[in-house]
Amino acid sequence: MCQSSQIPISVEETPSFYGIDHYGFPRAGADDPLDPAGYYPPYFQSEHFQKYGYHVEELRGGFYWVTSAGYDAAFVVTEEGVVAIDAPPTLGENMLAAIEDVTDRPVTHVIYSHWHADHIGAASVFGPDVEIVAHRITKELLERFPDPKRPLPTRTFDDELVLEVGGVSLHLSYRGENHCPGNIFIYAPQQKVLTAVDIVSPGSVTFMHCDASQNITGWYEAQSQILEYDFDYFVGGHHMHYGTYEQVKLCVEYFSDVLEGATAAVERFSRSDALADIVTGTGWDRIFVGTENWISSMANYTTRHVLEKETSDGRLWWERLAGATTQTKYHAYTVLESIRLERPRPDYRLRGENPPVFLT
Repeated sequence: MCQSSQIPISVEETPSFYGIDHYGFPRAGADDPLDPAGYYPPYFQSEHFQKYGYHVEELRGGFYWVTSAGYDAAFVVTEEGVVAIDAPPTLGENMLAAIEDVTDRPVTHVIYSHWHADHIGAASVFGPDVEIVAHRITKELLERFPDPKRPLPTRTFDDELVLEVGGVSLHLSYRGENHCPGNIFIYAPQQKVLTAVDIVSPGSVTFMHCDASQNITGWYEAQSQILEYDFDYFVGGHHMHYGTYEQVKLCVEYFSDVLEGATAAVERFSRSDALADIVTGTGWDRIFVGTENWISSMANYTTRHVLEKETSDGRLWWERLAGATTQTKYHAYTVLESIRLERPRPDYRLRGENPPVFLT
């Protein structure tokens, strides 16, 4: 039972939404524009996809992209067998169905992009006899947090590994923590396909909080690292599309604007004097309310900066990337916190009374 000082919580409960007032998130959608034209590809409304829940498409030279229209994976058909890349539970046995749609060769190898269950939580569908390749950190994490549906890697590497299978080369590279420790780049030079999961999602602004990434500074660095590769096709792990180089550049431009706005927000609202005004404005006995107002001020400033800024082709972001109006506020919060936590501070508090203003 709530205390007398707490506002009673009213509930909106329907099959499609559970809402509470005052303290919760409101239902989204009423005032948001439609996603950009062309974001939803033809396969999305196809009879096969609506019936079976997956789509498979050859990108080039035996390299296939598989999607559930929320999660993506890939596989390569070689002379000796199939190399699978990831196994999201939302695809599950549809990974096997997609492979069987195009070849009767067995799956001989599985590559884990990283350890997260949403991308490899169905890896057990490939059976016990496949070779599982991953970064050393991925194996260490799966040993620490065991999951029978994510079998342990049988082959690991630290920095670079060239996997040769049946005349196909796949270049695996670890360039430091980004989305999570152990998240790798998988490059097929013959087909010019790059797989880098949970960094950018072509056609959209990616899932909230920078795709729930752990090292945001490293995650931004990974965007630049992606653009160093020579690729025609990009597999990002999420949403409706594989990508092209230009589509990836568009996502990078969007997150550059988020960083620009968040930097300005921190410089304006995270000054010690501005912070004191916002936090104490709600009273010394409601510091957490004041703190929320402080963080929300920065997130709102960043969101407005991004959504009102004219982009490189003269349009606004919601006209170019799906999810801009709903996800930007979450990205704003995550990026501004990464600025405060991970990036160099210009100053700090000096001793004594009435010190000069500094960034908190």
